[in-house]
Amino acid sequence: MTVTPLGLYCEPGNFFIDPSRPVERAVISHGHADHARPGHKAVLATPDTLAIMRARFGEDRAGDVQEPLRYGESVTRNGVRITLLPAGHVLGSAQIVLEWKGSRIVVSGDYKRARDPTCAPFEPMECDVFVTEATFALPVFHHPPAEHEIRRLLDSVALFPERAHVVGAYALGKTQRIIALLREAGWDRPVYLHGAVEKLCTLYESLGVPLGDLRPVPKGLKRGHPPILAGEIVIAPPSAESTPWARRLADPVTAAASGWMTVRQRAKLRGVELPLIVSDHADWDELLATIEEVRAPEVWVTHGRDDALIHALSLRGVRGRALHLVGREDEEDEGAPEAPAGTEVPAGAAH
Repeated sequence: MTVTPLGLYCEPGNFFIDPSRPVERAVISHGHADHARPGHKAVLATPDTLAIMRARFGEDRAGDVQEPLRYGESVTRNGVRITLLPAGHVLGSAQIVLEWKGSRIVVSGDYKRARDPTCAPFEPMECDVFVTEATFALPVFHHPPAEHEIRRLLDSVALFPERAHVVGAYALGKTQRIIALLREAGWDRPVYLHGAVEKLCTLYESLGVPLGDLRPVPKGLKRGHPPILAGEIVIAPPSAESTPWARRLADPVTAAASGWMTVRQRAKLRGVELPLIVSDHADWDELLATIEEVRAPEVWVTHGRDDALIHALSLRGVRGRALHLVGREDEEDEGAPEAPAGTEVPAGAAH
């Protein structure tokens, strides 16, 4: 494996993993925009990731040749055996297991260890080299159970029935997880959606993830129309909460679902009234526990807080290497450009 300006390249197999620009052969870990890009000649990924890429890019830009590979199945490319395992990040997300001449490298992509009703859970595999993210690789990051944060949201709705609650969540993965957790918590009323998050909710349902009664936020209200959706839950891209789009809502409580809501100053700077610590990445303890489980003597860190993680690993006798891959987002929900309300926000532009 070598690090190139395009990303990780498997020399014997002659393919890239999550390349930053179009290539001849790509293996894609999941559908977020900092990992899946349009224009590759051949793409190998899980069926759900390929479906997400087609929905985001169009049928003709998700790979001229699309090769679906289900979890646990394997293919061999020039002697390199490729297997995909669940990463627990979003629907279809996969760890990429590469085996060649008796050695095994696991490229985990982005992953989380917390339970998520909308995707398959992470499956650890022992390996010689483990390639990990480090988005939340600082001891300060300890994510509470997402169910606890959903209960805080529902308690706020009960406390302020005269106000709409607008939850900022990105379109791919976070939106659907919030909805599924609301359903599990007993919220059987409609969940209202900004137009930018509707498309991927429809796709999730077509792929077998039930989300219940979803409705678009009403449009075309005449000037002077009374504020709407008091006592209801609305999900929108984080960018939408501070735009004129939100003015039609009844005195909205602005909420944001992100691992970064651990940092109170970030919530204050964004004007978030109800910070919800719901992350689709592993926190500090989960990163260390995962690395211990896979028993890899060497760990490569793609992006994020690599210094702290590599130092912690050195104290455990594990060799660490910072890859500094170009084009990776290490700021969940805040690292991507935002689109004006009413425009399509790239699915998974940040997470």
